[in-house]
Amino acid sequence: MSNESAEQQSGTLHFLDYWRVIRSRKEIVLAVAILVVITGTVYTLMLPNIFAASARILVSDDAPEIDPFSTQQSYYSTYNPYFLRTQFEILQSKPMLNEVINRLNLRKEWGKGGETLPLDVSHKILKNSISVFQQRDTSLIYISVKRDDPNEAAKIANELAEVYRDSRLDLAHRESRDAIDKIAEALKEQRGRVDAAEQVVEDLRKQFGIAEVGGEGSVDARNLRLQRLEDARLAAQQEMINKEGSLEILEELDEKGLIEQASYLTFDNLVMTTIQQLQDADVQLSSLQADFGENHPEVQRIKSQLKKLENTLSQRIQALRSGLKTEYLLAQKMFNALNKELEEERTTSIESQGAEFRPFRNAQADLESERFIHTQLNAKLRQEIITLKIPRNPVEIIDSAEPNNRPVSPNLFMNVLLSIFVGLGAGVGLAYFIEYLDTSIKTADDVERLLGLPVLGLIPQKVRPLVEEGPDSEHAEAYRVLRTNLAFTEGVSHKGAFCVLSGGAGEGKSTTVFNLAYVCAQQGEKVLLVDADLRRPVQHTILGVSNRFGLTNVLLRDVPVEEAIKATSVPNLHFLPSGRLPRTSLGVLDPKRIGELITSLKSKYDVVLIDTPPLVGISDSSIIAKETDGAILVVQYRKYPRDMLIKARKMMETLGVKTVGVVLNNINIMRDDYYYYYHSYYSDYYHSSQSDVMEDDSV
Repeated sequence: MSNESAEQQSGTLHFLDYWRVIRSRKEIVLAVAILVVITGTVYTLMLPNIFAASARILVSDDAPEIDPFSTQQSYYSTYNPYFLRTQFEILQSKPMLNEVINRLNLRKEWGKGGETLPLDVSHKILKNSISVFQQRDTSLIYISVKRDDPNEAAKIANELAEVYRDSRLDLAHRESRDAIDKIAEALKEQRGRVDAAEQVVEDLRKQFGIAEVGGEGSVDARNLRLQRLEDARLAAQQEMINKEGSLEILEELDEKGLIEQASYLTFDNLVMTTIQQLQDADVQLSSLQADFGENHPEVQRIKSQLKKLENTLSQRIQALRSGLKTEYLLAQKMFNALNKELEEERTTSIESQGAEFRPFRNAQADLESERFIHTQLNAKLRQEIITLKIPRNPVEIIDSAEPNNRPVSPNLFMNVLLSIFVGLGAGVGLAYFIEYLDTSIKTADDVERLLGLPVLGLIPQKVRPLVEEGPDSEHAEAYRVLRTNLAFTEGVSHKGAFCVLSGGAGEGKSTTVFNLAYVCAQQGEKVLLVDADLRRPVQHTILGVSNRFGLTNVLLRDVPVEEAIKATSVPNLHFLPSGRLPRTSLGVLDPKRIGELITSLKSKYDVVLIDTPPLVGISDSSIIAKETDGAILVVQYRKYPRDMLIKARKMMETLGVKTVGVVLNNINIMRDDYYYYYHSYYSDYYHSSQSDVMEDDSV
């Protein structure tokens, strides 16, 4: 339990550290966010309006509306699950789009200044303007076009639908006409074969003087039997040819082709049912993939079901292929048997009637075969001609596109919302980047980790001298805490001489030393405040006294120290000004004289606080600090780099200055949660205390 609580506490502190960075840099975050939002809004308003128009078409396989030659009603759909996907690609193909461009003369309309755009440029513009998608669980296709002109968008969508419809009709008619031409050519050749066979029969009939054989006259039983055997042989031959053709088609198709063409090659109920289930599962899979993606459990289940159905169908088709092969072999055997029997019967008949009839019988059999083939070709030709005349409608325009004057983009609301998120993200990222680059002191932990010194006090921003704010100021408690921590610092007496210094200028050491002296005097201690910043003295301006005589005069022995020290309006607080620095300051800060002066002052006062110049760049503070009981280092929150603070610490160690601790000054209370709670506790306390005092006074 202890380990878990420690981990939770660590995670919470880690989160608060991140939140503290955002809060401390909230101006940057908000500025970046506002800038991005304004940029996004202006950019959106500058974008041209885009309008959309959609046409809806019904797409089906190419087939006549009525099949007059169908011998049975099909109860199973021949829908190909890959058909619609193929049509998507055809709709967006280059020939289709180029035809739309030519019909609408878009190259000239989209050209600037009457110029004609290149075809590839126009094709790219049009392709980027259209989108094609399927209405779920239907054979309906939407053609959506987005353009800056609503009328143009509707016109392009309708034209693309018409171009696609015309191309499907032209393709169907062209295929039918090609088939008719091929059949007519074969029929013509077959007619020649029939004429040649008839001529051979006629020549043989005249040669052998045969009046009638199998005609309207009497025919003997043998001739009748020959005729029946011939009919049976022709039927068996036709059956064998059909089986052989189907078997050749099956042998040429691969596994995928067998599955796709199975509905055209067999009417087996199991095959048709499995194909229907495959089609339904494929449509369901397309819908689920569009809604849930590839890794959804339902998508995986449908894929598994598709594999099982495909295996079942493949096995059944293989069985049908084997069965068809068997049927072909049986038909071939039957044909061979009939042919053999017919030949034997002919031989017997011809031998019985005379050897002269054999050529005539063979020629007559050949004639019948040629006539049968001619009859079949003629019937097929007439069937194709009639089918060509029957109306076809592979593409039906369900809904024509209409101009929509309401733009679909730009979407001001969505763009602004996106700009807000992007701006906040960029602002937070910039805040963390600046925080990463900022090497200044941010927390008390930074001070203790880098310098190895205790933090004696945390001073908030906008603190003025307490002589102006009054003893009941809410900021006074921070200096009382500083005075208490100084008194309880190990190895340091709360009485003696202390210098207050800083690494660089402007870190607030003068205000800090004055307010510390003020608080000590308020606690009843006899305090002397010495302004040793000879170059930039400020303590006399805080107290409103003259700086004509002071420390410089005492060190130069112009006046005794008792005459230079001045009483202040604050009880128990005396002040030794810096005095005016002479033109030649050589010898003013003599370590021996300073040591004697500090020793003398310590005997007369409980606490001597010395305001010194910055440590880095000026030697005055190091000379004075070495003669005191300890030095208090003032560090301003988020101002100077850590290297400067580390350098100041090393200088103090080199000179042998005893550093008591650090005061973290000018903390932005509102930006840091930790300091905010620390400050608000005392703020609430003093506000309540002031209210109690006012109530007592009123009573």
